[in-house]
Amino acid sequence: MKKQNVISWDQYFMGLAHLSAMRSKDPNTSVGAVIVDDKHRVVSIGYNGMPYGCSDDVYPWDREGDLLDTKYPYVVHAELNAILNAGRSLKDCTLYVSLFPCNECAKAIIQSGIKKIIYEDDKYADSETTRASKRMLQSANVELVRLDYRIDLTLNISKDL
Repeated sequence: MKKQNVISWDQYFMGLAHLSAMRSKDPNTSVGAVIVDDKHRVVSIGYNGMPYGCSDDVYPWDREGDLLDTKYPYVVHAELNAILNAGRSLKDCTLYVSLFPCNECAKAIIQSGIKKIIYEDDKYADSETTRASKRMLQSANVELVRLDYRIDLTLNISKDL
């Protein structure tokens, strides 16, 4: 008899998004994204970080101060990294992301042809940029699905290995 208590596809792909987020050097907000096609194949993965060639030891990670002394003008968001890293068309794909996309990522998501976003956290729901994001995504008929749970990715690795 086969095993019955397996995780769902949504849990699996959100787990990959969380694993990807663990690569982020951002000390405050680590975000991961996974793009999946209709056959449950991973098309691309991304996390928030500095662009290629821009050392994360040189550029700032601060959240406050003069704009050029903060992370905001430099960091590539997880969703955009996943879109840019994709080696094929994203038409009709699904994006799994741990934090609801900002307005800039929403534009890239729409332009790439992604038709569904499954997300967990919506902590900036009341911000103007998130409201703009939702307005654009809804206008473009991108389906938005919020998961109301977190994935526990605790790894129990034997010290004997």
